[in-house]
Amino acid sequence: MDLSPNSRRSFSFSSLRIKRRHHSADEAGFGGRRAQRPFSSARETSRKGSVPGDDGSSLQLHKPGEQPKANQAVSHSGPPADGGPGALQRFSNLWASLRKGKRDKVTDPPDVPPAEQTSSRQQRYASGQYFFEYLVVVSLKKQDGNNYEPQISYQFPKRDGLIRSQRDEEEKILKAITLFCFPEGINWAPLTEYHSETFSFVLTEIDGSRKNGYCRRLLPGGRGARPPEAFCIISTLACFGLFSKIFDEVEKRRQISMAMIYPFMQKLRESPFPAPGNTVEIKSFIPESGTEIISLTRPLDSWLEHVDFSTLFSCLTDDEVLLVFAAAVLERRIIFIADELGTLSQVIHAVAALLRPFTWQHTFISIVPRILIDVVMAPTPFLLGVQRPLLDLLPEQSDLLVVDVSEDKEKTFTEWVGDEGSILPPKLQAEILEALRNKPNASAAEELNRVVSEAFLQFFVKTVGHYSSYVTYGGPGGQGQFEKRKFYKAIDSKTTRHFVKKFIQTQMFDLFIQEVEQRQQCGPQQGVFHRKILEHQERKREKKRSGNRK
Repeated sequence: MDLSPNSRRSFSFSSLRIKRRHHSADEAGFGGRRAQRPFSSARETSRKGSVPGDDGSSLQLHKPGEQPKANQAVSHSGPPADGGPGALQRFSNLWASLRKGKRDKVTDPPDVPPAEQTSSRQQRYASGQYFFEYLVVVSLKKQDGNNYEPQISYQFPKRDGLIRSQRDEEEKILKAITLFCFPEGINWAPLTEYHSETFSFVLTEIDGSRKNGYCRRLLPGGRGARPPEAFCIISTLACFGLFSKIFDEVEKRRQISMAMIYPFMQKLRESPFPAPGNTVEIKSFIPESGTEIISLTRPLDSWLEHVDFSTLFSCLTDDEVLLVFAAAVLERRIIFIADELGTLSQVIHAVAALLRPFTWQHTFISIVPRILIDVVMAPTPFLLGVQRPLLDLLPEQSDLLVVDVSEDKEKTFTEWVGDEGSILPPKLQAEILEALRNKPNASAAEELNRVVSEAFLQFFVKTVGHYSSYVTYGGPGGQGQFEKRKFYKAIDSKTTRHFVKKFIQTQMFDLFIQEVEQRQQCGPQQGVFHRKILEHQERKREKKRSGNRK
C-alpha cells in the first residue's frame, strides 16, 4: 500500500490550535448517484467582481486561544499561502456586505396564513425538537447569455417579527444556501432532461454550532428547455435518511402544485423528532389519492444515522480507504474529486465518521462552491469536496492528498505526501483489513455501517483506549491533568507508540482529552468508545487467565 513520494518538494504548515470548540453533530447528507451529468456548467472566463455568496464555514481568523467576540465568526482555516486576497478574505468581506445588501425576493406560501408564533413553539424551536427550521426553493434566474443567478423563490415558514441581528443572520444563511445549491457557477444551459440528485452541506455559525443543509435538485415541470431548481431543508438535526424520504414526498407534491407542499411541511414541522429507533407518522392529503400516512423511522445508532459507507467502499478499495483514513487521523489536507454532488457528500462524511469517537475540528466543506475554490490554499487541515469541472482551477501545491472518487478515474491518488502507507501500525492495519473483508456486500446499509464502524473503532481502542488511566484529578471537582508522556510510554509496541506520539498532537485528540479532564458528561460516541474499551480489557484479562491455567 506504499505510495511513492510526490515529485515536488513537500513542506508542511502548522495548524491553529483552537483550545475549545463546540462539538455538534457533523454535517449529514448522502444522496443518490445520477447515471449521467446532463447539464452544462461552462467555466467562467473571469473571476473578477463581487462574491455572491459564501459557505458559512470559514469566516474571520482569530489567534490561538482567543475567544471570538460577539458577532465575530470563527475561522476553520487559515489565510492563503501567499498572503494574498483569497477565499478566506472574501468570506469576511462577504459577511460584512451581506449586512447591508438586499435580501433575495421570497414569495410566501400560496394562499396560506403566516406560521403561528406562540411561545411554546418558540421554546420547541430553540430546543431543536423541530424537524427543520425552514424549507427554501432556489431557482436559477436568467441574467444575460447563459448566465443564471440562483435566487430563493419560495420559503416556508416565512419568519416575520425578527429583530435586526436575527434578520441579518438569516440573510447570511439564505445567501449561503443559494451558493451551495448551485456550486458549479453561473454558466448553465437550459435542459429538457435532468436526473435529480440529493446532497448536503454544513453551515457553521459564529459560536461553532452547525446547521445541516439537505438539498435535492430536480427539473421543474414545464415544456421546453429550462434550468433545474433546488429544494433545500435547513435543520440542526443530522439524519439524512429521514430527510431523503421527506424530499421524495416534497418532489411528489411539487409535480402537482407548489401549494401542495405547504400542508405536508406544516404537519412535519408540528411533529416531534423521533428518538433513535422510533417512528413518527405524518398524515397528508393528496388530490385523487386521498389521505396518505408517511412513516419516518430514525436509525437506532444515532451516531451513524447520517452515514452510508457503501459509496465510500464502492469508490475506493479497502486498502485505499486505509490510506485516506491514515491521512485524516493525522489531520492532513485532503481533497476529494468527483462529478456527482451526492458522491462527494457521501464520501467525505463517511471518511469523517471513520474517526469516531473523535471529531474532525478543522475546515469541512463537502462541496466547495466555484467562487470559493481558493479555500484549497488554506495552510490548515481540511476535508474538501471539489467537482471535477473545477479541477483545472485548483492551484498546484504539495503536502496534501487528492483523492479521485469518480467512476471513470484513471488513478485514485493524483497527489500525495508519500508516507500514507506507513502511518498506521502494520499489525493494527492488517486487523482493520481483515475486519473489512467480512463486511457485507449487498446487505442492509445499517449492517454495513456497523461492521465498518466497529473495525475502525477497535483501532482507537487498541491504540489510545488506556487514556483514562493517565488522567489524574487534584481533588473533588478539580481539573484533571493528562499525563501525556506516561500515556504513550506505557505502549509496548514500538510502531504503535510511534503512531500515538503523533496522534496525541492532533486537535481532535486534544479536545477529546480536555473533555475528560473537565469531567464533562460523555457524548454518545464516547459512551460507545468507553464500552468497547471495557470489553477489550475484559478479553485481555480472560486471555491472561487462560494462559495462566495452561
